[in-house]
Amino acid sequence: METKDLTQDGTVDLRGHPVLASNTGKWKACAFLVGYEAFERMAFYGIASNLVNYLTTQLHEDTVSSVRNVNNWSGCVWLTPIFGAYIADSFLGRFWTFTFSSLIYVMGMVFLTMAVSVKSLKPRCNNGICSKATASQVAFFYISLYTIAVGSGGTKPNISTFGADQFDDFNPVEKQMKVSFFNWWMFSSFLGALFATLGLVYIQDNLGWGLGYGIPTVGLLFSLLIFYFGTPLYRHKVTKSRTLARDFIQVPITAFRNRNLQLPPTSAELYELELHTYSRNAAAAGGRRQVEHTPIFRFLDRAAIKDDTNSSSRKCTVTQVEGTKQVLGMIIIWLATLVPSTIWAQINTLFVKQGTTLNRTLSHGFQIPAASLGSFVTLSMLISVPIYDHYFVPFMRRKTGNTRGITLLQRLGIGFVIQIIAIAIAYAVEVRRMHVIQTNHIVHPKQVVPMSILWLLPQYILLGIADVFNAIGLLEFFYDQSPEHMQSLGTTFFTSGIGVGNFLNSFLVTVVDKITGENGGKSWIGNNLNESHLDYYYGFLLVISTVNLGVFVWVSSRYIYKKEAIEVKDGIETKGLDTSPLGLQV
Repeated sequence: METKDLTQDGTVDLRGHPVLASNTGKWKACAFLVGYEAFERMAFYGIASNLVNYLTTQLHEDTVSSVRNVNNWSGCVWLTPIFGAYIADSFLGRFWTFTFSSLIYVMGMVFLTMAVSVKSLKPRCNNGICSKATASQVAFFYISLYTIAVGSGGTKPNISTFGADQFDDFNPVEKQMKVSFFNWWMFSSFLGALFATLGLVYIQDNLGWGLGYGIPTVGLLFSLLIFYFGTPLYRHKVTKSRTLARDFIQVPITAFRNRNLQLPPTSAELYELELHTYSRNAAAAGGRRQVEHTPIFRFLDRAAIKDDTNSSSRKCTVTQVEGTKQVLGMIIIWLATLVPSTIWAQINTLFVKQGTTLNRTLSHGFQIPAASLGSFVTLSMLISVPIYDHYFVPFMRRKTGNTRGITLLQRLGIGFVIQIIAIAIAYAVEVRRMHVIQTNHIVHPKQVVPMSILWLLPQYILLGIADVFNAIGLLEFFYDQSPEHMQSLGTTFFTSGIGVGNFLNSFLVTVVDKITGENGGKSWIGNNLNESHLDYYYGFLLVISTVNLGVFVWVSSRYIYKKEAIEVKDGIETKGLDTSPLGLQV
């Protein structure tokens, strides 16, 4: 086996041996991974899309409690990946962390199917009316849900990064392939979500919750078999140091200790190892790559000052300092994505409850489940991803010269703007719904508002288009901008943002309900949506989203993308696709 035939990024097979570039990785390996992703997303959205209805109709929870519980569970599903990513980056690696976590995930799905199928574990129902669930039944149901959340914590952050690992950044051809990877990865995710919101939701509402949860459980098991069939083709990155947090503690402490030292006039005088040291480590053991100096967070540069007067003083390399800067910059961007994640949380909560009040009959007596409108989010994504990848990116690439067409932060900004338009339309539709309610003197919560549920379609479709820009863009941004040794952990910025967005929505719903319902007032989000003021709540979300967009533009204009220097045969190559000095500039 000649060295030139091996991958150049130091990836190995499952036994730790170097792998041939021609026989492993790339799309032929990713084909097995995207199959799993489609089935896993089918399982997740099969639960999340209709969970608020199960909680209100089967467990008799009120509107605010059901919305809060859905948000809290979704928040945990999206936050637990922080722990799974840390375990993968520090100890087990992505493959084994995924393997153990997937077993927990499947166990949770089996428990959940039992919770809605086994007579002793579910509430008794007669003619569609269910008695109040016992404390043990409620406990088993929520234990099942949170078991899934724990399992998802190890699978979600590692399967997508494991897929990205199948492309060698040192190989120009594979590097180009990787630009499209996250678009098509999310495309497979959308396919699973589409089947869940169209098929599984209908099955749950009309044929039974047991069958509706049993199908994705079997599908998840099948997808795991598909995943392991591809094992001989997979590339694995070597597990990194177990002290990921060390730099984030050492750099600011060292900078503080050197606070009285004078910064040199140029960054070239800061302490750094020779480039060939990083290149040798990267090729041999999956080590770090040298990161170029950036002029942000200059106070941290003091950690890399060479103090010739004190030989015992500790100093960090520029690469270590830049790693800390990268994380700080990502945290600031992450904070600006929390409000958009709160808007996304409406799809499986208030949008669904809003839809249950409208006329859901389409033709010949067929009624569309309110939660199935979420399928239009997915459909718009499925249509938009190929258009974005095959037409928008090449067109913009010719205009800007950027490999991605537009920068990652420009992509996010466009998505956030579309999202604001969507919530503005949701507000306008809700104003019309309230007008129809007043015109027809509707007061009872079970009365159907004589207004088609299809009025909600524009907000669903626009949120789907927005997700092509911001959801995929966020995943790619946090993977691309993370320090080389913590890319699984880096992608949890994406998942945790969604998780915190769900918790934030839960908090906002609870606070708004409490404040507006005080002193006998009508809550904006009461149990009877026909007497509530959901339009006021949507208007509130519209205002904070607009303000947040201004904050995002401001912080993005000051963000500097990372640049990595690597040695190639003809000299030095700088790795960094978004090289503009300002985040929103071309």
